[in-house]
Amino acid sequence: MVRVSLIILNRDGADLLDDCLASVIRQTYQDFEVIFVDNASTDNSVNQARELFPQVKCLELKENTGFARGNNLGIQQAAGEFIVLLNNDTELDHRFLEELVRVAESGERVGMVAPKILNFFERRKIDSVGGLMICPDGLAQGRGRGEEDDGQYDELSEILLPSGCAALYSRKLLDEIGLFDERFFIYCEDTDLGLRARWAGWNALSAPKAVVYHKYSGFSGAYSPFKLYLVERNHFLVALKNFPLRTLLQLPFWSLYRYVLMAAAVISGQGKGNAGGTGALLGAFLRGHSAAFWLGLRTNLKRRPPIRLHPSEFVQLLKRHRLGLRKMIFNE
Repeated sequence: MVRVSLIILNRDGADLLDDCLASVIRQTYQDFEVIFVDNASTDNSVNQARELFPQVKCLELKENTGFARGNNLGIQQAAGEFIVLLNNDTELDHRFLEELVRVAESGERVGMVAPKILNFFERRKIDSVGGLMICPDGLAQGRGRGEEDDGQYDELSEILLPSGCAALYSRKLLDEIGLFDERFFIYCEDTDLGLRARWAGWNALSAPKAVVYHKYSGFSGAYSPFKLYLVERNHFLVALKNFPLRTLLQLPFWSLYRYVLMAAAVISGQGKGNAGGTGALLGAFLRGHSAAFWLGLRTNLKRRPPIRLHPSEFVQLLKRHRLGLRKMIFNE
């Protein structure tokens, strides 16, 4: 038995593994196992992982199962009391696991812990500190994204939920509420899992001394047609599954407001940019809405999370960790 199961999801990441696994080896906290889940890579990732970390447990999948199912399969193989998810494009501070576990042990109902995630290439620039904040339409983004890190979030304790890029989850939490919803494939599945946990009465805390450096790609932040389709589909699924009725009824208004802001961003050339033609993006946008509607209509309302919070408490929780849509779209 080990205390921590560290799950690294990989697809064609051979050029990333030196930094990632070398930083795992240097951890001051050593009561852990590493489960390397390979999503049908076509490069030498698996052999390289075994060479860099001989104790690694490799789970080689025959197809790309996405973030949700890939991590679920890794969790099912894990023996730890705590599950730590880690992107392969990261490098850990040597006290990363020590600090995550210390915070996780600070309370009985602490089920999620978020580290401080900084940019690998600009090491004072924040990717997220204290996990994700949520927009009124269900989209989420890392707290402090793009800001210089001057410790402004280091006193933060309670958070909404962590980013799946690097996060600790209690095994007890996952046993109670279930794993990632595999219909999401990729994007927003961490938001869904986190909100389900909050409904079930689990707490989420920040661990700013647990530092990880992320090789965040500018392209991954752009609106490619595939990403736009999945994000538009999945954030509506998040709302349908998790928002109280009073919040859900406001969704059309907030969605319309976001569409106006997105149109303004395209016209002005501002915002996060795009990685596809306007026609392809518009088509992906419409397909995402259609898929969310039909998928939600058929199945979503039957998959509500366990509920221990009163809806009014949940509404206040969302308000405390709200992210404005203008900041989301324009990075203001």
